[in-house]
Amino acid sequence: MADQSIPDARTPETPLDGGASEKASPLERPSQGGLTRRTLLGTAGATGLVLGAAGGAVGYAAAPAPATPLASLGADRAMFHGKHQPGITEGLQARGHLVAFDLAAGAGRKEAAALLRRWSATAQRLMAGEAAAHDDTDVARDAGPSSLTITFGFGYSFFAKTGLEKQRPVALDPLPDFSSDHLDKARSNGDLWVQIGANDALVAFHALRAVQKETGSAARIRWQMNGFNRSPGATAHPMTARNLMGQMDGTRNPKPTESDFDQRIFVPASGAKDPAWMANGSYAVVRRIRMLLDDWEQLSVKAQEQVIGRRKSDGAALSGGTETTDMDLEKRDSNGDLVVPLDAHARITRPDRNGGAAMLRRPFSYHDGFDTDGVPDSGLLFICWQADPLRGFVPVQRKLDRGDALSKYIRHEASGLFAVPGGATEGEYVGQRLLEG
Repeated sequence: MADQSIPDARTPETPLDGGASEKASPLERPSQGGLTRRTLLGTAGATGLVLGAAGGAVGYAAAPAPATPLASLGADRAMFHGKHQPGITEGLQARGHLVAFDLAAGAGRKEAAALLRRWSATAQRLMAGEAAAHDDTDVARDAGPSSLTITFGFGYSFFAKTGLEKQRPVALDPLPDFSSDHLDKARSNGDLWVQIGANDALVAFHALRAVQKETGSAARIRWQMNGFNRSPGATAHPMTARNLMGQMDGTRNPKPTESDFDQRIFVPASGAKDPAWMANGSYAVVRRIRMLLDDWEQLSVKAQEQVIGRRKSDGAALSGGTETTDMDLEKRDSNGDLVVPLDAHARITRPDRNGGAAMLRRPFSYHDGFDTDGVPDSGLLFICWQADPLRGFVPVQRKLDRGDALSKYIRHEASGLFAVPGGATEGEYVGQRLLEG
């Protein structure tokens, strides 16, 4: 979990609360009697009212208000067509689904092209807030686009099955083994990868179901994972998200405003060692990282901060300042000890300590229940984007392998690397330049 921050997709003109400063949310909106739903719910809790004779009166008073215009959260829309695929530079979304597919036996280039054509058409419709072209489930009938993004990628094994080995990028070679790996092969890699994100859970699930149904007989699901983040507007002001360890996660992410952002994250349109079909694309490393929360939560806050190298309260480096203040790696305390320990996660992952290696992290947290002994199966669906994983993810992970204090409290349980082509132009489907080139 590298020490880099996610760019906030909200513009200064867009309030964090999605317009709540100008119009109340459904929980705050006054009813005709001058009470809010929140007031009514709070009153019911305070007086101990339950369903029954008294409950009926409360239920009547709290009846839904007349229909109101679509909230800004639901109205937010990401564009399907563009230079890059959606779901890479947008801000963190509240809900996410990752799913990998393997081509069916006998399916090849022709079937893959037809599948990507169907998937792209479905993604375009759903991202615009429209229903699927046929057999729509109506799950998202009442919702807007809700910042839905659908992103498609190709795995290493895809190219042999479609006779396109000569078009397989060198950067897609399998990742090396790492000492922290405890990988489940059944939940790793895959021929095709789809990332779905939205700020509404039903919108995200609707997209997942639509993609699965459009797959038909061309491919079968290899694995699927569900994730979440804090909802937009949940904090009083924009701030870096926290992970399930309670730490701010992503303080030093590269930002689109930086002059070398595209160079570090996207494959150039010309002069690259990558094949032409990858122009304006990127490489996604996907890791299911389980957090050993029972062990982590036994540490004191001070001990947790020593592991990370940053204050838990505000994300500032232990060397002082605010979250965005540069870390002073040489600062020492009154005993002469380094304030930021040598094995602190934030120290080890700094780009200037890894030959400039940089990646855009855009993760989701996950919780898949509890083991039989009550241990939570929770952690991070780590997703990072870079122009070249051999210069981005790999050197940083190798260095973490050699002495990251955080390694005692996490376990890498699944892994995948996918080539994500550039965005589709009008009238084009994602991957067309590969499959029909």
